[in-house]
Amino acid sequence: MFGLLVQWLLYAIALLVVSKIVPGFEVHGLWPAMIAALVIGLLNATLGFFLKIITFPLSILTLGIFLLVINGLMILLASHIVRGFHVRGFGAAFWGAVVLAMLGMVIRAITRSEA
Repeated sequence: MFGLLVQWLLYAIALLVVSKIVPGFEVHGLWPAMIAALVIGLLNATLGFFLKIITFPLSILTLGIFLLVINGLMILLASHIVRGFHVRGFGAAFWGAVVLAMLGMVIRAITRSEA
């Protein structure tokens, strides 16, 4: 349980880092980042999972790059739901998904080594 909370906090911090790197990707504080991380996770676990199953052949053809498109769409959708989290356009959402994927690899490596 504690590990899950640590991961949630690290992903919220990752969203704050992305907001400093990607133009058009704005997070106004830690609390909106934490809510956005939760909403993005829930969207990826439900709607994103469904979309990834449906577009599986396209993901194979693009060697997985289309998964970033789906993640970008989930980020864009979350930005319409969460106050204090704004993404201006699909381009910012896509590049935010790319940076979040890279930061996610680092977060998973850190949380695995602690367990």
